[in-house]
Amino acid sequence: MGFRLLPHVHPRHHLRRTFRLGPVRLHAGPDGVSWGLGAGRWSWNAKSRRHTVDTPGPGYWQSKGRR
Repeated sequence: MGFRLLPHVHPRHHLRRTFRLGPVRLHAGPDGVSWGLGAGRWSWNAKSRRHTVDTPGPGYWQSKGRR
């Protein structure tokens, strides 16, 4: 399960925050803290090992990552 930043917050009311330091991004939310890298429209999350690419228009492409 791991460390929860806000254990008493209902999952429907997720509170998330992203801190950016150049290409490094630190994501803090109710499920804990994770980090990733981002460059332009591409990003990668180390916890889920998921790649995301922002596509033109609405939507995005996302890899399956680690399951």
